[in-house]
Formats: sequence, C-alpha cells, structure tokens
Amino acid sequence: MLLPSIFGENLLDDWMDFPRFADFGDVDKKLYGRKAAHVMKTDIHEHDGGYELDIDLPGFKKDEIQLALDNGYLTVSTTKGLEKNEEDKKGKLIRQERYSGTMTRSFYVGDAVTEEDIKAKFEDGVLKLSIPKKETQVPEKKTIMIEG
Repeated sequence: MLLPSIFGENLLDDWMDFPRFADFGDVDKKLYGRKAAHVMKTDIHEHDGGYELDIDLPGFKKDEIQLALDNGYLTVSTTKGLEKNEEDKKGKLIRQERYSGTMTRSFYVGDAVTEEDIKAKFEDGVLKLSIPKKETQVPEKKTIMIEG
C-alpha cells in the first residue's frame, strides 16, 4: 500500500517554493514537473587538445536530438512527445511522471570551431561530444603611416 509523503518529492523544493518572477513563469515545471532541475545534466572534461561533454538524455532516441553550430555557439535540442493512445492500451492512467516538450542548451565553443571538428556519439542515453580547442586568429596589428 502506498502512503502519501508529508514532504513531497523534495523537501527543500517544498520549503523554498517562492513565487517566481512573472517574466519567467513556471514553464519548466509545466513541461517537466518537479524533475526540471535534472534534465540535460552535463559533465565537461578538459584535455590538452579539446573538451569532452557528456550530456544525460535518458529516454531519448538518436533521431530526437538535434545539434546546431551558429556564431560560435553549439546548441543541443531535444523534442519528446507522448502518445495519447497509451492510456487506452494500458488502462486507466493514475499518475504520469514522464514529460513531453522541448529542451535546449547552448555552449560557447568559439568562432574557429566548425561542424566538421565536432564529433558526436549517442549511446545508453548519453550524448558524448568531442570538441577540439582552436585558437581564434587575431589579425596582426599594422601601423598606418600618416602623410604630410
């Protein structure tokens, strides 16, 4: 028999549940529930030649993940939808904790990095990105001669 908890899913969230600013709203909670703080967790490791990112995307398929490079920013986007027919096939839905919606996260990788430089691999719910370190070439300072 399941008993209700006095404190809910997260004790600190319950105590610190202050109203948010009107500009931001509760969009993350509406899409992802109380687990919004746990989506797209990323570990970044620095090596001599570059960086390795491990992004947790449990429950996603490879075709639900998009990578884009624009103006030096690498953007990782995912989209997840839930089928409404699942309720009819599996019986009455009592509680739903899975989410649907879109998540996006951006990382600045520099203007010198191109799409061909970035290596991506997705297995076991973890997106592994390898990004090389590239120095942005600064043009040489040249002096201009003033005539006269």
